[in-house]
Amino acid sequence: MIDLLLPATGETLHMVGLATLFTVLAGLPLGVLLGYGPAPVRPVLGAIVNVGRSVPFIILMIAVIPLTRALLGTSIGTAAAVVPLTVGAIPFFARLVEGALRDVDPGLTEAGHAFGATRTQIVARVLLPEALPALVRGLTVTAVALVGYSAMAGVIGGGGLGYLAIRYGYQRFETDVMLATVAVLVALVQLVQLTGDRLARRLDRR
Repeated sequence: MIDLLLPATGETLHMVGLATLFTVLAGLPLGVLLGYGPAPVRPVLGAIVNVGRSVPFIILMIAVIPLTRALLGTSIGTAAAVVPLTVGAIPFFARLVEGALRDVDPGLTEAGHAFGATRTQIVARVLLPEALPALVRGLTVTAVALVGYSAMAGVIGGGGLGYLAIRYGYQRFETDVMLATVAVLVALVQLVQLTGDRLARRLDRR
């Protein structure tokens, strides 16, 4: 069983790690635009994000298969699973970023305006630093969700622990493999959550 679990765990970590990275790169600026972008842009982006969040992930995986094939030439495997994982997580994380920035004390923003700071400077030097603990917590929630999404990616041959659970635990009725897979997923979630909570506490200056 170890020979099955170790490669599958590595594939899951690979998927979640890359998807988390791409989610931050796209979701952070999107969240900033949702909260502090130009007024005409915010409602349009908000509508797009709401549509992305409303689609169940199992449907989203199938819907983005053409995009995955166009980008990677295949829709099967660990690398291919990163595409729907990222597409599904970006709107989720963007809303968390927006909420974290809006929770910053408005007095700090007003002070920045009083000193003549531009909107970009206020976001970069006031809002993001002050919201950093909340952003880390939001990223932790997103990473935990991605672990769950990665298990569902096994349905379409995405690899990782989800694929292992389906192939052996479900199709071959090997209950011990299913239970072991669940145990590893629970351990990964606990590790991500504990790491994120500890980092957020260290960054919190209150």
